[in-house]
Amino acid sequence: MSDRWRAVAVAGHTGDAATARAAVLDPDPVVREIALGALERLGALDDDVLMSMLADDTVGVRRRAISVAARRPHIDLSQALADSDSTVVECAAWAVGEQEAVQHIATLIALATAADEPLVREAAVAALGAIGDERGLPAILAACTDKPAVRRRAVLALAPFDGPEVEAALRAALDDRDWQVRQAAEDVLPRAGG
Repeated sequence: MSDRWRAVAVAGHTGDAATARAAVLDPDPVVREIALGALERLGALDDDVLMSMLADDTVGVRRRAISVAARRPHIDLSQALADSDSTVVECAAWAVGEQEAVQHIATLIALATAADEPLVREAAVAALGAIGDERGLPAILAACTDKPAVRRRAVLALAPFDGPEVEAALRAALDDRDWQVRQAAEDVLPRAGG
């Protein structure tokens, strides 16, 4: 750990907001990530700084900013959902689900059904389930036939929904070749009235 990393991390625990604020502009991206966490811990992270970090040149800084934005529903993550890096998009999909940001349903549906990366599809499906908007149900049902990790997440995402198509998908998941998908279906079925 470099001395700069340590100094900024300590600042977040000792009330030294000035050091943390200055570190937001540090050329070392790790220092910028630590500064973001330090400012958040101190309650000194304003939305303008957070928005600038969401547009940082470094993927790790953008992901860290998204994880903070997940707890701030008023922060728009549209740009992050369209990022060129799939790990940023995955993190943004998760954060949108945490925000319960209904305005991103169409984007989440597109990601859940068409993203190249399975992790992005999985995060989008989870977000659709967390939001629980009926418009996302067809995408969640379609994900029940995706790769095992996506299927497992899709089965869990069905929990807030009901209806014959949900019941049928959950019943089919009880016979899935992946044991975790089967377990998820067993966990969700009692909540779905099955």
